[in-house]
Amino acid sequence: MASDHQTALADFKRIMKWIAGIGILMVIGALGYLKLAGALDANMAIATTLGVFVSVLLGCGLFAAAFFSDKSGLDERVARAARSDRRTSTQRKKS
Repeated sequence: MASDHQTALADFKRIMKWIAGIGILMVIGALGYLKLAGALDANMAIATTLGVFVSVLLGCGLFAAAFFSDKSGLDERVARAARSDRRTSTQRKKS
């Protein structure tokens, strides 16, 4: 089980590095577009950089976290615990 967790964690770190790189490319693209449109000052550049980068990291990072949870076996442990609790509560009600 530990090897599944370690493998999933290594995959998660690798995916997050790719997501950060893609986020940087998206920021460069957005700033380039705004520069071509002629409406780029310092405040807009900072807001665009933070907004685009954080949005990409948050959106993609949450998906990556969901995949990490599934690959590492955490989802299965929670499902097993929930089934066990359900059985225990059903048995108590019958008594």
